[in-house]
Amino acid sequence: MNDEKMTTEQSIKYMQDTLYVLNGKWKLPILIAIHQGNNRFREIQRCVSGITSRVLSKELKELELNKLIRRTVYDTSPVLVEYTPSSYCSTLQNLIEEMIKWGKDHRDKIREE
Repeated sequence: MNDEKMTTEQSIKYMQDTLYVLNGKWKLPILIAIHQGNNRFREIQRCVSGITSRVLSKELKELELNKLIRRTVYDTSPVLVEYTPSSYCSTLQNLIEEMIKWGKDHRDKIREE
């Protein structure tokens, strides 16, 4: 097999892997909120309009499991928990920026017609 050229099946498999990790209504908005400095649970919840505490908690666990964010618990009273993007998360930066740009362009295109 030639490493430079993927088969259609491989391309689809890798795209499905990407969608599996990033799929859903909330994961990318949560990553954007965390990347922009909203590191505490309530801050993230305020930024991501419409998300419930239960769903946010579940999504944060999945993002941590996929090594996209780090969860740090501080031994304070009350306990302080912060979420930060992992170094691995930075590999998504260009993809997320392109998706935001495409979304803006698409919205503009639909509005002009």
